[in-house]
Amino acid sequence: MRRRSIALPVAVLVPATIAAGLAVRFGTLYRERAGLPPRHPVADSPGARGLPWEPLTVRSPGGDLPGWFVRADGPGPRPAVVLVHGWGSNRARMLPFAAFLQVAGFHALLFDVRGHGESPPETLPMSGAEFGIDAAAAVDAAEARADVSTVALLGHSMGGVGASLAAAARPGVRALVIASTPADPRLLVRETFRMAELPIPAVVAHPLAWVTLRLLLRPRGHRVSAASARHAVAAYRGPILLVQGDADELVPLRDLALLERAAQGRTGSAPVRSLVVPGGRHRWLYEDAEVRRAMASFLAEALGLDTTPDEAGQLAAATDVRRTPDTDGPLFPNHETRGGTRPAGVPAPAPQPLTQEA
Repeated sequence: MRRRSIALPVAVLVPATIAAGLAVRFGTLYRERAGLPPRHPVADSPGARGLPWEPLTVRSPGGDLPGWFVRADGPGPRPAVVLVHGWGSNRARMLPFAAFLQVAGFHALLFDVRGHGESPPETLPMSGAEFGIDAAAAVDAAEARADVSTVALLGHSMGGVGASLAAAARPGVRALVIASTPADPRLLVRETFRMAELPIPAVVAHPLAWVTLRLLLRPRGHRVSAASARHAVAAYRGPILLVQGDADELVPLRDLALLERAAQGRTGSAPVRSLVVPGGRHRWLYEDAEVRRAMASFLAEALGLDTTPDEAGQLAAATDVRRTPDTDGPLFPNHETRGGTRPAGVPAPAPQPLTQEA
């Protein structure tokens, strides 16, 4: 009887120990291969688009980050929108946003997150936490300018995570716009397993994502909440606009629902608005006039622009924007059917109307 009582725990513990060791090994390999962003050179400029601009440097705890300040026309200090690019991107790829915001009457501040664009390369793995720290430093840079009256944040994808974290950390941020944004870092790691077409059953994938995420965050000493847009949105007290395409090949619409729920659980009466773009992919949502209209009118209302929200929205919607040339092609170069791009000149479906929750 005694021998059987010892054999049973051993039979359970040995496979569990082996599984834990394999999970740690997998997570360490994931961190080495996916912890640092791919680097893409800056392939566009405000001057090439006819925008008035000046260079600036964002002084971040992570180092000095190169940036541009795109100036809007108009007398006196004006509202500024800090633009935060996504993973593996750079400030040039946010120029289409700067273009329609500038026409609508907003200054725009664009910068390269650490490890991206013309910023120095990183050696430690990165997460949304670093995007948040750098975005908060960019907010500080905008608020320090005499020609800026109020500040908002607009982020795309991982930049949306960073924008959310910065908005929660900086009480002066008057509004937050995030597009195609992953709500939860563990779920994002799980999605990367899917994108890599790893045949991992769900019962294994979820705990494996948990281990992998913690190994990713460990070198910089972050908690999971430090990289969570859902956590940050719940802490931010200002108005929020969430935008996502229903054909997003990276971030499921589930994430938008999670962000909505987090925002709606806040105290106070700041509005939460959502815009779902039928047929919209992960990138290039700014090519849809109604997305530009929604973003500009929302920001005009939140920041007290000297034109009405309707006027700002009309100006933004009428702006001729174009994507940066180096972003053409599918999101997944080796999986054409999953990337999908809309040919130039073919209009996108009309976005669904904004929904508002108190």
